[in-house]
This record gives sequence, C-alpha cells and structure tokens, in this order.
Amino acid sequence: MATENALYTILVEKIRQDTLVLPTLPEVALKVRSAADDPEITLNNMSTIISQDPALSLGMLKVANSALLGRSIKVETVSQAVTRIGLRQIKSIATAMAIEQVFVSNNDVVAMYMNKAWAKTIDIASVAISLMTLYLKGHKHTSLSLDNITLAALIHNIGILPILTEAENHPDVFANPTFLQQAIVKLSGRIGGEITRSWGFSDEFVLLAEGWSDLSILPKEAHYLDFIRAGAVYHNVFKNESTKKALLNNYAKKGILPDIDYMESEEFKAECDNVRSMFN
Repeated sequence: MATENALYTILVEKIRQDTLVLPTLPEVALKVRSAADDPEITLNNMSTIISQDPALSLGMLKVANSALLGRSIKVETVSQAVTRIGLRQIKSIATAMAIEQVFVSNNDVVAMYMNKAWAKTIDIASVAISLMTLYLKGHKHTSLSLDNITLAALIHNIGILPILTEAENHPDVFANPTFLQQAIVKLSGRIGGEITRSWGFSDEFVLLAEGWSDLSILPKEAHYLDFIRAGAVYHNVFKNESTKKALLNNYAKKGILPDIDYMESEEFKAECDNVRSMFN
C-alpha cells in the first residue's frame, strides 16, 4: 500500500507543479491536423503527407475499404482513400490511427500494460463505432459523427500513458501490476484531460478523456460519452451489474441501442469484428 501511495503522490505532485511529462502526438498526426486546418489544402497535398507514413497509409486504405463506408469497389492508393474518406474526416481518422504509436515501452511489465490498454481501447472503440454507425442510420440530422467517435474512442483512455511512463522511469519500485492499478483508476481521467488539452483538442474531446468513467456525468441527449460507455459495459470495464443495466436501459431509451440485448446479437458481433479489422 505504501508503494501504491508513493506512485500516486508523485503523480499528483507532478500534476500540481505542471511537471508531468505528457505524451506528444506522432509527427504525422500533427502534420495531418495542421494541413486539414489549412483552407487551401487539396486532396492531392493531403495524400502526399499521409503517404510519407507507411502505417498511416495502410490505415487509411483499411478505413476507405471498410464496411463503415459501405463501398463495394476497393481503393488501392492513398489518393483514392483520401478522396473517398474526404478532408473533413481525415483529420480525426488520421489522428486516431496514429495514436497507437504512443503505446510503446521498453520495460516488460509496462509494455504488457500498454499492450493490454491498447487492446482494450480497440475493443471499446469497435463497439462505440459500430453503435454510432447504426445510430446515424436512424438519426440523419444528429450533430454526432463517425469520425469524431473514432477519435474519441481511441483517446478516451490516453491518461494511463504518463502513469505507465512514470512506472517505466522507476521500474524497481513501480513497474509491478499491484502498484499501478490504483494510480490508473484514480488519476487516468484527470491526466487524460491534461493530455488532450496539451494536444489542442476541443473541450468536447477533453471532457471525453477526463470524464468517460465518471458516471455522475449523464448527458440527457445522445452523446459521445454514451457510445464509449456502451463499449465499456460490453467489455466489462464497469463491474456493477445494476450500473450496467441502468446504462443499457438509458441507451435503449435514447435510441443508441435498438433494445438492451442488442449487443448480444450475432449481427452486432459481426459488425464489431468488421470495425476491429481496421485496427489490426
């Protein structure tokens, strides 16, 4: 317990003094976001930027050819992928695709945590994106969008990274699963808010990273938080059965779920598998 408290105390103090080292967005994501904000940017210029990163190029092709965009004709070049996805969506999707690059560590225990965290993030994102795809079919005039939920779902748990990095810096003391969980539970939301602010994300994304696990925040209308939490329910992040049931009932009333048992259907599982294939 003393070691757990020590890690927690160190992190809190670094946050208070503004000395906690936050992860930076991968360079290619910064380039894409900057280019997307340029009113003079062209599809050709954007394709050139994305083509400089092989992993991002592959990710864009997967998205463009995915069931999400509902096209039967395959695209084979980054230029074709960018044209199909569109400049408006590229900013969020490219950022989301680059996020995986920050989940790396040279310490075996910390690397295990990061791998597990990224896998869980993909699981939750697959549910959130699948439900958003369904929701948009029945709510044509909503302000919610597929590209925003894709990015939101992939950054929702970003706050664990500085915690794991701190453990990596002091492996003999902190790089033990027993000592990490308390700090992750207590601080990852707060740190996630700090990271998204430092990345220049909008207040909406900051709220998602900061408050997705805070169930005292309950939007009255359908919100990105709901889709991420539905993924957390599906993957048993929320353990309390009455809490999970209450959330599912709420999402059914909002039209996010056709019914409270929908996520157990084969149709839904197949949709999640299709979405997950974009990230593999």
